[in-house]
Order: sequence, then C-alpha cells, then structure tokens
Amino acid sequence: MADTRFFTLEKPMPLGELARRTGATLAPDVDPERLVEDVAPLDAAGPSQVSFLDNRKYLPAFETTKAGACFVHPKLAERAPKGVALLLTEQPYRAYALAAQAFYPKELRGEDMFGEQGLIHPRAIVHETAKLGENVTIEPGAVIGAGAEIGRNTVICCNASIGKGCTVGKDSYIGPNASVSHAHIGDGVMIHAGARIGQDGFGFAMGYPKHEKVPQLGRVIIQDNAEIGANTTIDRGAGPDTVIGEGTKIDNLVQIGHNVEMGRGCIVVAQTGVSGSAKLGDFVVLAAQVGVTGHLTINSGAQIAARGAVVHDVPAGQQYGGVPARPIAEWRREVVELRRLGRGKRRPAESSEE
Repeated sequence: MADTRFFTLEKPMPLGELARRTGATLAPDVDPERLVEDVAPLDAAGPSQVSFLDNRKYLPAFETTKAGACFVHPKLAERAPKGVALLLTEQPYRAYALAAQAFYPKELRGEDMFGEQGLIHPRAIVHETAKLGENVTIEPGAVIGAGAEIGRNTVICCNASIGKGCTVGKDSYIGPNASVSHAHIGDGVMIHAGARIGQDGFGFAMGYPKHEKVPQLGRVIIQDNAEIGANTTIDRGAGPDTVIGEGTKIDNLVQIGHNVEMGRGCIVVAQTGVSGSAKLGDFVVLAAQVGVTGHLTINSGAQIAARGAVVHDVPAGQQYGGVPARPIAEWRREVVELRRLGRGKRRPAESSEE
C-alpha cells in the first residue's frame, strides 16, 4: 500500500466497476461484486489488491502472485494461479494505469501542501488586478502578477510565480518554485517543481565588438493536459510562439528552445534538448538525452532512440538512432560492424589471404 502520509486512497471498488473504468473484461468465473482496495506490483500484492502482467519476463512472479485480481492479456490467462480474479485486456499496463487513477485520483493533478483546497494563504502575494477563479489555492510565498488569470480549482504551490498577464486554465497545478512568464497555460496542465516557463530564448546577433541581444517577443503556449517535469525549461518564442501540444508529456531536465512547435501527445524524456524553431508532429517520442538541431521537422509518429543526434528531418512513423541519427536498422548494422572490426574479425568473404 502507498504511504498514506503522502497519498490519499479512495474507497474499495467492485471488480465490475473497475472493469468498466478500465475497459477490461472479467473472466467468466469472476464475481463482479468482489471488492478490491488498492493497486500493487505482482510480487507485493495481497488478496485485496489488483496488479498487472504486461511483460513475459515477469511470468514467474505472475504464476506465484498472491494478488486478489490481475489485469492480463487473454493469451496468458491460463498461467494465473488459482483464486486470482482476472481482468482480461490487450493493454494490461494501460488498464492498470486507469485503475491506479481510480484509487488515487488526486495524483492526476497534484495536491496542495496543506490539504485545504481553495485557501489563499496570507503569505501569498496576489496583485489586485489578478483574477482568481472559484476554489483556487495559492500557497505561501507564491506570487501572482498584475493582470494574471488563474482558472478554477487550480493549485499554485509555495514560492511559485505567475508573471503579469499570464493565464493558467482550470484544474491545473503549478509546482513549488516553478516560474511562469509570458505564457498561456491550458486546462489540466501539471508543471512540476522548479520548472521555468517563458524566460528569454537564447537569441543574439553575434559579432564584434559585442553580441547584440535580440528581444524575444513571443510567448509560450502550453495546451490542455500537458505535463512538464521538474527543472525543465521552455523558452518563449522570439516572435512566433513556442507551442507545447495537447497531452504532451515532458520529463525532468529537458530544454525546449524558442519557437519550438510540438504537436499532440509527444513524449520527451530526461536530459533531451530541442533547439530553436524545430517542429515536432503529433505523438513523436524523443528518448533520453536526444539532441535535436534547430529549424528541422520530426514528423508525426517518429521515434528517436536514446542519445540520438537529429540533424535532418525525420519522416513520419520512422525510428531513428545514433549520431547523427539515421534509420534505426541501419544504425544497428553499423554498430555490429564496428564491434566486429574492434575484435579484429572480418566477414567470411573478406578472410582470404591477399
């Protein structure tokens, strides 16, 4: 069970209701009124908890689990121990995520520090021209600038700052010590601790006798249900806006340069850097420590492997890897050949004496 000092667990739920919420199908012998109380991993789950199997690597743990219920692919259902109530689905991990959301709904949007939704703390500073929606929470040390607008049910955590003229939609969460300036934030957005949104893009006209600063006159637009990780930075545009698409999830310690346009549902993993004016289509995946050169396009559905260096446009739906990034099958062949050469081996056709 998750530590109740930090996480709020909802009441027990019948398996029939859990199946409805997750899109799973109950196995024929399962009582839909049977209650489960929580979620847990296979090796730790008990009779009142629900778990999942999504990887054959964990079949041994599945075969010995003490879980009361489990999400599992129909093809693996016969490996379940006796007494485990099965919820059948082709996407067990997704179903488990939905179950965890049902038991811990407050984790979807972040929770305020004091557990007092709607409290405007006396040590917060809210400009008289700012507009706060119903049930907004402003924690100690937070600063809301002139003309800013905060939507209903949104939480602004301790020491966060919302710059003048910024807007934050409803049901959003701005974490501790985060700063937002020159930005419009949508509904249901989570911005984690220490993130920096809307600061100057890195724009200079280089030359002698000094580099001239180019005023950054754009904004950051973060669309609905996006999530921005801790200590990530998103620069505002130089003229056009920097745009983060609906439902995009950005990990911790990511740098997004000015004028970047990112589509819907993208995944950007830790320590990745996206240079200015790059464009990402919908559902692009950038794995850890990827570098993206500016002024190029990664088209919808493309995926870049960890530490890839993208220097050219990437076609839609393709997987690329390596430095510089190229089609992943080509990159893997090159890695194999380099390993062969490093061991002093040649291909059979090249092994004849000269």
